[in-house]
Amino acid sequence: MSLEILTHPALLPLRHGFFTRRGGASSGLFAGLNCGRGSSDQQGIVAVNRARVAAAMGVAPDRLATVNQIHSPDVVTLGPGDDQAALAACAADAIVTAEPGIAIAVLTADCQPVLLADPDAGVIGAAHAGWKGALDGVLENTVAAMRAAGAARIRAVIGPCISQRAYEVSEEFMDRFLDEPQNQRFFSGGPNGRPMFDLPGFGLSRLRDMGVEAEWTGHCTYSDPARFFSYRRATHEGAADYGRLISAIRL
Repeated sequence: MSLEILTHPALLPLRHGFFTRRGGASSGLFAGLNCGRGSSDQQGIVAVNRARVAAAMGVAPDRLATVNQIHSPDVVTLGPGDDQAALAACAADAIVTAEPGIAIAVLTADCQPVLLADPDAGVIGAAHAGWKGALDGVLENTVAAMRAAGAARIRAVIGPCISQRAYEVSEEFMDRFLDEPQNQRFFSGGPNGRPMFDLPGFGLSRLRDMGVEAEWTGHCTYSDPARFFSYRRATHEGAADYGRLISAIRL
């Protein structure tokens, strides 16, 4: 099966993709394109999957840059000559670069993968924005790093992530957001009487408040197991682990 790569007009003409799980070499729980080095999948198979992504992005495997994601607001800016192996060990949740020929990428399994670009300025970003990172400012920090690198008119696309209809949370979870009363609009009542959180709506709001042109692809990771890995779905099914999707962009 060939790779399935979702793209969005807002990021053209740059090469980019929100990769689904289709077309990978993994099997079992990870069947498909699992790119998560932190999973319990065979690391050799993960390397094969990442090499397929690199080839689709038109770069060598060692030019597919990721970081050690920790649900933080931290961003790294990748410059000329920076070591890719060192970057992979760097604890952060977003990457910004103005370097051509490097694909920057983030891994997700319900959290928001956000790809950002100012094609005219030649600056790109990729952010992993789960609820915690988004609340703590990873999107604001990514945009700030891009502007520091020369970006002016930034476009952003949120890729496949968990949608509100699948994201039941606790009252305590909701309370974290209500320090800012305007965040109430991202919660609705669910079928079990518990709040349902609109993660992509929250992400879009944060981006647009910064003057970024932002869109969501509209894909729910939880609701489409044939195409997407989902941490929450794996938890509900009692699975021992789960695969990670990859989203990438390059100049």
